Amino acid sequence: MEFIVKSASLETLKTATLVVAIGEGGTLGAAAARIDSASDGALSTLLKRGDLAGKVGQTLLIHSPAKLKAERLLLVGVGKDSELSDRQLRKTAGAVLAVLKTLGGGDAVLALDDLQVKGRDRYAKTRLLVETLADLQYQFDRFKSEKAPTTALKKITLLTDKASLAEVERATVQAQAIAAGMAFTRDLGNLPPNLCHPSFLADQARELGKAHKNLKVEILDEKQLKTLGMGAFLAVGQGSEQPPRLIVMQYQGAKKSEQPFALVGKGITFDTGGISIKPAAGMDEMKYDMCGAASVFGTLRAVLEMQLPINLVCLLACAENMPSGGATRPGDIVTTLSGQTVEILNTDAEGRLVLCDTLTYAERFKPQAVIDIATLTGACIVALGSHTSGLMGNNDDLVQQLLDAGRSADDRAWQLPLFDEYQEQLDSPFADIANIGGPKAGTITAGCFLSRFTKQYPWAHLDVAGTAWISGGKEKGATGRPVPLLTQFLLDRVKA
Repeated sequence: MEFIVKSASLETLKTATLVVAIGEGGTLGAAAARIDSASDGALSTLLKRGDLAGKVGQTLLIHSPAKLKAERLLLVGVGKDSELSDRQLRKTAGAVLAVLKTLGGGDAVLALDDLQVKGRDRYAKTRLLVETLADLQYQFDRFKSEKAPTTALKKITLLTDKASLAEVERATVQAQAIAAGMAFTRDLGNLPPNLCHPSFLADQARELGKAHKNLKVEILDEKQLKTLGMGAFLAVGQGSEQPPRLIVMQYQGAKKSEQPFALVGKGITFDTGGISIKPAAGMDEMKYDMCGAASVFGTLRAVLEMQLPINLVCLLACAENMPSGGATRPGDIVTTLSGQTVEILNTDAEGRLVLCDTLTYAERFKPQAVIDIATLTGACIVALGSHTSGLMGNNDDLVQQLLDAGRSADDRAWQLPLFDEYQEQLDSPFADIANIGGPKAGTITAGCFLSRFTKQYPWAHLDVAGTAWISGGKEKGATGRPVPLLTQFLLDRVKA
């Protein structure tokens, strides 16, 4: 789908479908009022008949509208409030796209520049609109014998005034980059685990490196991990025939002397739970346990498209957690790259084991800040459901920056505590630390575990177990989150 920005007259604009907003009770937006005036009150007359109430997401299609060059006029309801919420804007965009997909026209023009969205200026509302439209067109039918039918719609034009062209174009370009990153993340997450394993993800990284001169890619195999002393990382993958990989991608968009930011992604390409095996029901969804790594891939993809003037290190901890005669047992003790020993009480708490060694490895890059992203705990879904990611960290400024980025991107997170009292739940009589902290506060104790490996830099942890994919039913699939949050965080750092 192509998105372009234009300043033009509504009355003389040639397009297959022109879209304008109608408020609840027949209130006309600025664009609708101009059309009403040009058509001698035809819109007002139609609305007085009650054909469109104007509630958010309601639509009415008019063919061959009088006094317009457009072939069709699509009215979309935006409710009675003077300002839409982010959710209402998304609902409006979804309703518009649902109609446009059913039509034969190859293009559409959105005259929605006059919409007001709470807390958003023209740039921010445009970016959210375009991100939503682009993301809603995503479909994954790679393995379907019969592909989903393609729509005629190929181009969407956003109308704005001449003074705002540059601002709206910037928002549109960045929105498309973020949407492309989300689509990449969703594709990786939705792939079956017999194809998407650690070596496959390593190949994806190599392909990115070949396509971009300012991206350096290094793949560490199991021999290198053993030489380094990554005992926790290796313990997770030792039950699988698929060997683990640590993927290191370094993007240089700024001077070499500028310290990078680091993103660390959990990439468990399939999680059976190991010897602490999971119940069979719903286990197919454990292919999504690599969505933390996938979201780092997607964020990097967006950064590469925008060529942000920033340095970024992406570390993907990739392994497959399987039960076998060689698998790690509950009660095993391993030595991490940091030198700390870990008693593995539950092999299904494996994400923190690959992450802890990777977080220690991140020290060598002397990062400004490190953010790890992981589908880490089912407890996070119990606490926050599927709308909000869990957030913890050792630096208040970094945590606040991520919370702010989440609000700006409408990809929200919520801070959970990391009080010292929780650390005591990880005490082990046999090792420095246990890999689980009991049934209470499972998300927090997982964060406490990771915090013991992040003392050399500002660090934050995003638990996306509830937000990275939609579970069950026809809508099951990866969401692409938290690519918008992470990309916004990096955009904010560029501005700063």
